[in-house]
Amino acid sequence: MTPPFESLDYLYLAAPDLDAAIDFYTRVLGGELMWRIHEGASRVAAIRLAAADPVVVLADHLAPGHDVFVYRVADLEAIRRHFAERGWTDVEAVELPQGPCRIVADPTGHRVGIYQRTRPGFDARLAGRIDSAASRRS
Repeated sequence: MTPPFESLDYLYLAAPDLDAAIDFYTRVLGGELMWRIHEGASRVAAIRLAAADPVVVLADHLAPGHDVFVYRVADLEAIRRHFAERGWTDVEAVELPQGPCRIVADPTGHRVGIYQRTRPGFDARLAGRIDSAASRRS
């Protein structure tokens, strides 16, 4: 059987203090800040720590302990049906900027997301966008 996932694209991590998290992942670990956006009530940043994926996505709207390993699949609905036959139950359906995503928790509570990249231009559109830290929410 071939693996059901194409790649692990994102480690989606809670960052209640986004600026401190960005400082840690860039200054301390030496990562590259790819983009930082402030949209509505959410502040999110992407950090590249290695030449190959996954990218670390830091989000101030994600509750601590709800981090998600986000895997890409070619056909989200086909994979969901395949996994449902084996006991998969979604705990959450979300819409990533790159496409639809379904999240499941494993028996120990770790969250795994699967998504289909239906909007492939998202990463290129955000490359280099750095919204000012002054635009943080109150």
